[in-house]
Amino acid sequence: MFSPYRKLFAVPGALRFSIAGSIARLPISMTLLSITFVIVHVKHSYTLAGTVATGAALISTVFSPTWSRYADRLGQRKVLRFTVPFYIGFDLIFLIAISKHAPTYIWMSAIFLAEIFLPNIGGLIRRRWLWNLGEDRVMINTAYSYEALMDEIIFIIGPLVATSAATIISPASGMILGFSFMAIGTTLFISQRSTEPAPFRQNENEKHGFILGLPIIQAVFFPFIFIGAFFTSTNLIVVGYSQQHHAVAYTGLVLAIWAAGSGLAAIFNGSIKWRISDASRFRLNLLAILILSLPFFFVHSMAMLAGALFISGAGVAPLIVAGYNVAEKSVPPEKVTETLSWVIAGLSLGGALPGTLTGHLIDSKGASQAFVVPVACLLLANLATLPYLGTWRRISDH
Repeated sequence: MFSPYRKLFAVPGALRFSIAGSIARLPISMTLLSITFVIVHVKHSYTLAGTVATGAALISTVFSPTWSRYADRLGQRKVLRFTVPFYIGFDLIFLIAISKHAPTYIWMSAIFLAEIFLPNIGGLIRRRWLWNLGEDRVMINTAYSYEALMDEIIFIIGPLVATSAATIISPASGMILGFSFMAIGTTLFISQRSTEPAPFRQNENEKHGFILGLPIIQAVFFPFIFIGAFFTSTNLIVVGYSQQHHAVAYTGLVLAIWAAGSGLAAIFNGSIKWRISDASRFRLNLLAILILSLPFFFVHSMAMLAGALFISGAGVAPLIVAGYNVAEKSVPPEKVTETLSWVIAGLSLGGALPGTLTGHLIDSKGASQAFVVPVACLLLANLATLPYLGTWRRISDH
């Protein structure tokens, strides 16, 4: 079962750039959770925290694909050396401003400015895998599954570190640790130039087409919006549920159990040579994750919440990997990083949608009643595939 992974790790320099990139993207599992802790600690409002998360995700959705396009044209090293210092700097301004009780528009603006400079490191790592693996589709599926596993490990470690730091040291310490991981990880990542994809020369006579204009990309992008909404609403509910049950210290552990379910699924997904198409797997996994999330409605304790999250998590990684495969194979190599960034941006955009509503339900009805939001998001994700049935049938035949 593990032989595909041994072959993958035998690629020169591959494990080094993957580990460095994973360290660099640890903040994705720490920052928003830490921001929630900070805002709730200072302002005592989940609604406000959800609103800030909404604005941040919208801004990241707009700008992240742009940095990915520049990474293909100029090189990953140049883009990361420019964007990461600005991202960290503006987030530090947020921490200083909110701790000094500055007006809301000041610290909120700092968060939004930080998101302008947030690079999609996950997309850059996957682009490196493609560059180093060539046309070996079986190994590319293994690489994507491995990165999905690393994402889940990140979402196991990150929330545990952020929650522990927030409860033991201070709410802001989780963000500070996240910045440290990003600075160290990106430094190691860009130093490995032998595995960095060569920049693509831009043809001045060729117009850059809008990636989302392709129906195949839309067929993945729009369901991913609601998957992103599912992730964000579930994260907020877990935080709220833990606080309302006086178990804040277990927040990170419960989120880690959710990630563990997805991580185990990623290992099996990457070890299988699939006989069905990526498109068929995507639609089947989309239905599966909806069914696997129905136990949310029967949660009455922290232990039951952890169990329901583990079951739901089993559907996450296979779905995301299939979506990446469909999108990446639909564009030429010089547009892969931007395409993957748009797919991930769909998750971020969706993450922006339910924050205010979920926060309001947690504040007014309680976290248990708010579970209707993530399940509804998964239902909408399945419905979002219906306008593209012709597209799905066509690519399922390839």
